[in-house]
Order: sequence, then C-alpha cells, then structure tokens
Amino acid sequence: MVTGGSEGIGRAYAFALAERGMNVVIMSRTKVRLDQVAKEIGDTTGQTVKVIVSDFTKENVFSEIEAQLKDLNIGVLVNNVGILPNVIPNNFLDSAELDQEITNVINCNVKTMAKMCKIILPGMVNRGKGVILNISSGVISITFPLYTLYAASKVFVELFSQGLQAEYKDKGIIIQTVAPFGVSTRLAAYQKTNIVTLSPQDFVKSSLQYLKAGDKTHGSVCHTVLGWLLQSVPLQVFYTESMLQRVQDVIKIKIAHKASMTESSATI
Repeated sequence: MVTGGSEGIGRAYAFALAERGMNVVIMSRTKVRLDQVAKEIGDTTGQTVKVIVSDFTKENVFSEIEAQLKDLNIGVLVNNVGILPNVIPNNFLDSAELDQEITNVINCNVKTMAKMCKIILPGMVNRGKGVILNISSGVISITFPLYTLYAASKVFVELFSQGLQAEYKDKGIIIQTVAPFGVSTRLAAYQKTNIVTLSPQDFVKSSLQYLKAGDKTHGSVCHTVLGWLLQSVPLQVFYTESMLQRVQDVIKIKIAHKASMTESSATI
C-alpha cells in the first residue's frame, strides 16, 4: 500500500512493488490521477490495483480507510504522502495562511503516517513479517531554516520510525526512514534530473537496494554523500542572513526558469 501513490515517488514505489508481483493499494486525493495510475500499473504488470481516494490534510478520514482495508493483508506500507507548504523558502511568520499551513502539514506529514502505522502494523505483527517505509527528507540532516515547518515534520518521521523499529524489529518487521535529497517531483518543481536530482523511478530502484541497510537510508550513494557534506558545513556559515537570502534567490530563479520553460513549450 502506498499513500500519495498517484504521482512522483509514490507512483514509482507502486510500480516497483507491482513489478515484484504484489497487488497494490494506492491512495491520494485525486481520483482521476489514481485511476490513470491504476490502469497503467495493471496494463504493465498484470497486478490488481485498488484505489482509495482520501485527502490527508482533512480530519477524520481514517475510519473509512480502515474499513476499505479490512479484508486485505498488507505486507508493505509506504507512507509517502506529504506536503511542502511553501515551495519558495520563507520565514515562518511570512506565510499568508499560516494557521491553515500548520494544520495541513501536521495532518498530512505527521498524523497520517502514525495513523496508517496504527491501522497496518497489527496485521504485520500477527503474521510475523512486514515492511514499512516512511518517506522523510534529506533536509533533516541539519536544522533547516526557511523550510522550518516542513523540516520539523520530517524529523518526526525519522524519530517515530526509529522508535517503531526498535519496538518491532524482533517481530520480523522492517521499519525504515527513507530520506532523499533531490528527486524530480512536483514537490521539487520538477527540477531537471542530474547526478544529484534523480527521477522518481531511479530513486525508488536505488532505495529498495538499501532495504536491509538499517533504520534510515538516503536511498542512493549520491544522496548519502550529500548528507555527509551537508553535515560537515559549519551551521554558523549556513545560518547567516546572506546565505539564507542566497538560498531563497537561487530557488526563486530555478522555479521562475522552470515556469518560463513550461510556458514556452505550451506556446510552441
């Protein structure tokens, strides 16, 4: 089962699991996209795909999800769904809809993961096996200003996962945090792929090779090296006002360039 399975990393995990002979459940809030991905997976792999529509930023969605999963034996759970409230980095108080952003991030990035584990983990314990992959982010390698709310939610993902793994490892269950850096998804404004920014398919293929590498992985060699490099930079250098402003400017330029290229393609 994959939350946020209609695009990006979630879609890539759903395909990868189906290619390994598993029937899959994909969940997100957009039925049209889910149905399209379900058809693509079914046509490509021959596996059965169940679609569950749910908006994880909302309250009280989990009773219906649990009811739809009642008769299924879920062997692999990928908690992938997440939101980035501000693509362009900004100070915490500069968000126009801060109260709503706080609620959405907590519901989607934090509460959903814990609730899905509550629903799925008992069956894994009873069967004595299972895999839970909780998708975090490489930005938590250090405290990350300008994306403070998002980064803090991903720290929860890591600590929650590590705690669960310690509790349930002896039950035959693998619980792992997957913390990528650049992956070309909507969350990352579809940045051009390169040695650091991977396609969702390439990242997922790589990350599954690290399934038994411990309770946390960056999912690829280049992202692991990037994590080491980021941790080696003195924080007092990274946290200077000039450096933070440069981060904002670089990301704004990249997003503006991407938007310009998209507009040009549409015009052509």
